[in-house]
Amino acid sequence: MSAVKSLWKSLNTKPGGKWLFTKLISLKAPYFSSIKARFDELGVGHTTLTLWDKRSMHNHIGTVHAIAMCNAAELAAGITTDFSVPADIRWIPKGMTVRYLKPARGKLKVVGSLPVIESGQPSDVQVDVRISDSAGDDVFTAEITMYCSPKRA
Repeated sequence: MSAVKSLWKSLNTKPGGKWLFTKLISLKAPYFSSIKARFDELGVGHTTLTLWDKRSMHNHIGTVHAIAMCNAAELAAGITTDFSVPADIRWIPKGMTVRYLKPARGKLKVVGSLPVIESGQPSDVQVDVRISDSAGDDVFTAEITMYCSPKRA
């Protein structure tokens, strides 16, 4: 079992566990602490995060900055991939295509999803991420390509 799976399974049902899980992920990859996010759900092939609208993440027009949403999308995609791949597979982001659909304000929901990843030959896997506002309207979408390959012995 991966460290991410083990950590999630041990913390997610405990009081403050989801917050602590997110903080521990940010210790491993410190750049993710620049956004105010919390993991809410994590399973094979999907994840859900909450992204809060904080002034420190605003752009010049007072909405959530596009790059903060890119950061949230990469966080969702990476942890979803890590949680979902078989133990003999490694992964790394290879590319990201994003669309900014409307100004992002208020508490945002980040949802990442990817297909089942099998062991075997190296391949590109697309992780889809959607960020929606409290009305349920998409404000941002991303397609993140993960290069997945067998781990070296």
